[in-house]
Amino acid sequence: MFTAAKGRLAWSAVAVGAVVALAGCASGDPLDEGTSTDEEGAAAPLVVSSQAYYSNEIIAEIYSQALEAGGYEVDRQFQIGQREVYLPELEAGNIDVFPEYIGSLLQALDPEAAGGTADEVFADLQEALSEGLTALEPADASDQNSWTVTQEFADKYDLTDVASLANVTEPLIVGGNSELATRPYGPDALKSQYGVPIAEVKSIEDSGGPLTVKALVDNDIQLANIYTADPNIKANSLVALDDPDGIFFPDNVVTVVSDKVDAGAQEILDEVNAALSADDLVSLNSESVNDQKSADVIAEAWLTEKGLI
Repeated sequence: MFTAAKGRLAWSAVAVGAVVALAGCASGDPLDEGTSTDEEGAAAPLVVSSQAYYSNEIIAEIYSQALEAGGYEVDRQFQIGQREVYLPELEAGNIDVFPEYIGSLLQALDPEAAGGTADEVFADLQEALSEGLTALEPADASDQNSWTVTQEFADKYDLTDVASLANVTEPLIVGGNSELATRPYGPDALKSQYGVPIAEVKSIEDSGGPLTVKALVDNDIQLANIYTADPNIKANSLVALDDPDGIFFPDNVVTVVSDKVDAGAQEILDEVNAALSADDLVSLNSESVNDQKSADVIAEAWLTEKGLI
């Protein structure tokens, strides 16, 4: 049973954007309603998708190559946006395999979810998923949301955890994706729960990536939503503040699959997640961010090293 610990999300009506994003990524249109077989009765390709986030794309590419090595045909539909865009398509059965994060997905499906341990969050996620979707066993690897500051800023105000942000005496400029404003752990939660003084929320649309890190290092923002598996946290001496109150849910990597994904494909995906450690994910992300390697190259090397292809 899943025992690892570690916690992305929200809603808006953007189905049209999802259609454009998905349809523009490949020659076929995965949004056409259909079955798991083609006109001749052969098995249709499994549509594997990813968020518009480099780390998520790497995991999706790992899934894709593992499935192909197992004899499955894959239709890659990567970088299709954030949860507001792709979740309706996943629920409609237009996507078959998607790397997700247990806590953020649960909060998107059930904003009133209580949270808890990783096991508890995963159990609640299984209950919250729409009919036709299944969450496979999560990985030890997690890409946890965090509120992150520079070491200099942490030292100035004696910052150790999220609650200690109340020590800050200057109005903060917060940076992150525009969706951050509606997240249950977002700026409103910081103000209401901890009394954090926030002057402005600046939209930086790279999911806590290099632009966000640069804004933080340059002091254009003082607080950023950055995922903990980002190698730039260590490389830039940033501080991901502790979260003893659980404002962020555990966010272990989990594979969400449609009912078109048969037992054999599920077994392949389970083997991948069983091999994906927290250190692995940081290393994979570093190869992308620092070494500028492509997702397919990174995925093939990791799968080979793990003996999965």
